[in-house]
Amino acid sequence: MHLSSGLNTSVGQATDKGPKHQNEDCLGIRMPKDPMLTMKGVVAVIADGVSSAEAGKEASETCVKNFLNDYYSTPDSWTVKTSAQKVLTALNRWLYGQGQRYIDAHRGYISTLSVLVIKSRMAHLFHIGDSRIYRLRGHDFEQLTTDHSAHVSKDKAYLTRAMGMDIRLDVDYRVEAVEEGDVFFLSTDGVHDFLTRKEIKAIIQSAGTDFELTCQTLIEMAKQTGSDDNLSCQILRIDQLPDANSEDVYKKLNDLPFPPFLNVGMTIDNYRVLDEIHASNRSQLYVVQDEDTGKKWVMKTPSVNYEDDPAYIERFIMEEWIGRRIDCPNVVKVPTDVHRRQWLYYLSEYVEGETLAKWIETTNKRDVGQILDIIEQVVRGVRSLHRKETLHQDIKPDNIVLTQDGEAKLIDFGSCLVAGVNEIVSPFERDTILGTATYAAPEYKLRRSGSVRSDLFSIAMITYEMLTGRLPFGEVFDRCESAQDFSRLKYEPAYWHNPMVPAWMDGALKKALHISPELRYESLSEFVFDLRHPNQQFMRLKNQPLIERKPMLFWRATCGCLLVSQIVTLWLWLGS
Repeated sequence: MHLSSGLNTSVGQATDKGPKHQNEDCLGIRMPKDPMLTMKGVVAVIADGVSSAEAGKEASETCVKNFLNDYYSTPDSWTVKTSAQKVLTALNRWLYGQGQRYIDAHRGYISTLSVLVIKSRMAHLFHIGDSRIYRLRGHDFEQLTTDHSAHVSKDKAYLTRAMGMDIRLDVDYRVEAVEEGDVFFLSTDGVHDFLTRKEIKAIIQSAGTDFELTCQTLIEMAKQTGSDDNLSCQILRIDQLPDANSEDVYKKLNDLPFPPFLNVGMTIDNYRVLDEIHASNRSQLYVVQDEDTGKKWVMKTPSVNYEDDPAYIERFIMEEWIGRRIDCPNVVKVPTDVHRRQWLYYLSEYVEGETLAKWIETTNKRDVGQILDIIEQVVRGVRSLHRKETLHQDIKPDNIVLTQDGEAKLIDFGSCLVAGVNEIVSPFERDTILGTATYAAPEYKLRRSGSVRSDLFSIAMITYEMLTGRLPFGEVFDRCESAQDFSRLKYEPAYWHNPMVPAWMDGALKKALHISPELRYESLSEFVFDLRHPNQQFMRLKNQPLIERKPMLFWRATCGCLLVSQIVTLWLWLGS
């Protein structure tokens, strides 16, 4: 990974059982090294096992230990929010399941939980219960979380939300920009219920660099003021953030020089060039052969036109990074065991076959069943990217290869958007390559954010073209630039051009190709299901105009009526 976090923090924590016979609090901090520090950040977790529960101690320990382990095991491409929420959901279900062994489930595995994740220049907070997270910035000491508790008297309160309390998890999520010098303070109620905000702030402000001693001081003060609970707290200070103007990124991006233009017969890093597949102003593709093993690969090299463009180089490097993290038979594989490189390029699986664009151009018989088989494979490939929180953003027939065995493989990661990488601050404006205009969703042309539904739109465009040999909105779609332009588009039913396409299948295509992403399918699987199974919503043809249901019949009837009217007119004229 060419990016490095540049994040430095100082931390400290302490815990004490107080007057109770055991400590049901649990806390932990993890500060990994790069690249994990860049991709996942620093994490502080604090939990307070509910004392009235039978397994409060086990619940809090499970929350802290498992979160710290499982969060760092999630894919690098996931955002902090996705990673944390998936881990928390799994944790909550386990705790809830364990709690069902007790007669009163609310006396089982119950714990509060507050999580602070610092990644790049942002703080991500996840919170449930009445433990707290504060932030000290300058002279402002602010509580960033809200207690999930209900007070029934001055001295008595009950938790309304906690881990393991309900099968449905409702966690507060908040994201805040951080600044150098920010101090975050996490505590359980044994501390913050017995010290005023002013007292906590004063102790932290007067503290030196030994934050563990500061935490112990706060705990002792709380005990002296009558704390009758377990006491735990953590302090995390932001000493340094990633430098938005750092030259380190530029140096790492230029570690390897651009290779020269390659000709057939040339050798680069023990790979002999057999053929040139494609060349453009952005990149070149070659078929190469490993001279040691004889195995063929596709080599992609960057264009020398962008040798001094860090945004372009970052995107090129990210293509290989993405490909190595996808394992799906319908996505071209990117190897990890390659020769030591002296030039900037990457290898991918060599697939013998033809592109889907060539298939569409040369196929006359459009077998609906075969087409759906191909589209289902494309969807499986795209979903493997989506599971890594990665959008392809350039799904088109030229980026799909059909093997000699009829297998469809998605290629080219040049326009992919990786959510987890996108939330890392970069010292330059990232290269945002839009997909091919003919197949790209309208939101991209309107400079709006893409989503899973944007990739769905492109898949539906390809499906329509495979079924009909045409595009659903005609050539005018490419020329649309504004929302007003897109609003004028008219969808042409697929069965106008291919009578073998049933109306309900066309209904699925029309929905997936809606100009507004909100009105498309929520998931790719819904779209595929409706392509295979008649949806009653799309079978109500009686409300459709005859011209849409049976256009040939409509025009024949119209011509017949005109002919009859002309005959009658002629007869009346002759009779007069």
